[in-house]
Amino acid sequence: MSLPANATLSPTPFKIAIPQKDIDDLEVLLRLSKLPPPTYEGSLKQYGVTNAWMKEMKAYWETSFNWRKHEAEINKLPQFTVPVKNLDGNEYSIHFIGIYSKNPDAVPLLLMHGWPGSFLEFLDIIPILAASTSPAYHIIVPSLPGYAYSTQGALNKPFGMTDVAYLMNELMVGLGFGAANGGYVAQGGDIGAMLSRIQQYRYADCKAAHVNMFIAAGEHSLEGLTEQEVINSTRLGSFRSTGSAYAQMHATRPSTIGHALASSPLALLAWVGEKLLEWTDVDPPVEKILQLVTMWWFTETFPRSIYPYRELLSADLMAPATTKPFGYSMFPKELVPTPKAWVDAETNGKLVWYKGHESGGHFAAMELPEVLAQDINEFVLGL
Repeated sequence: MSLPANATLSPTPFKIAIPQKDIDDLEVLLRLSKLPPPTYEGSLKQYGVTNAWMKEMKAYWETSFNWRKHEAEINKLPQFTVPVKNLDGNEYSIHFIGIYSKNPDAVPLLLMHGWPGSFLEFLDIIPILAASTSPAYHIIVPSLPGYAYSTQGALNKPFGMTDVAYLMNELMVGLGFGAANGGYVAQGGDIGAMLSRIQQYRYADCKAAHVNMFIAAGEHSLEGLTEQEVINSTRLGSFRSTGSAYAQMHATRPSTIGHALASSPLALLAWVGEKLLEWTDVDPPVEKILQLVTMWWFTETFPRSIYPYRELLSADLMAPATTKPFGYSMFPKELVPTPKAWVDAETNGKLVWYKGHESGGHFAAMELPEVLAQDINEFVLGL
């Protein structure tokens, strides 16, 4: 890894190496874990994961899924860990994938995941972006604090989104991609989109942001929207009425749900798998679902990852209107497919790039990596 001359951090190479005992223990837990009896509700997708899906996934997980194969594939990408100091003086070990271009004009690009995700969301888009020559990129894909191989937030006081935004900016600055070296572009969906907006507003080092999810603050008029945009805008209401109970649980009883899901791999599969099915345009492959859930199980990610929800449901974390270039890719099966006009209004006219797509959902980097990569390229080339 060849960092810029002004880098102040010294990352350590990292490889995933789950102890064999952990793999053996998971196999035993899967074999002994019980599925509930059939119910009427368990036969209908509108009420969550179905009995049939869980039965099929349990059988596949037990007999066909090979974690070592996934581990070897992930380890082909250059991974690192590095201590990053927060404002309170505490250090956090941040895990990240780092790919550095030899092109002197390469653009530093920070790709940030959300919940229930991880750096794994970007595995398919990384080689596409790495192969780009116009523009060329330095690609940084971190595990947010509490996820995967990054350490969790503080144990003796609240830890939230502003802490994460600070740490992510410090990571980029420490790697040599701060304002003094031209700055970086932040990109993300879900929590990663919120962090991109916070970093763009708070830090001069973040020179632009591109997101594939945008939650509008306050009320906006439907006047001037297309018929399809009006239909899309109603998805937020539907999500709030029938799909947001999980977020209320994360926000109000994070310890209870953390204990419940940390005790059973099948419980974790049901809770996370439901979102991977419901929030995508096309159901992800079984291997993709189990790759994420298995990694979460081994790293005990779930109880460490849901801290943002206490803030998300109790305070307005949306950053004020930016003064920097902003880009937005709208995918119709997103939880909140916010119309372009609303985004433009809330970014004070700094929405310099927009594209609305006809397919795709919440996990754009995983679902449509070629499409999202092209969007990012177009946005960056216009800066």
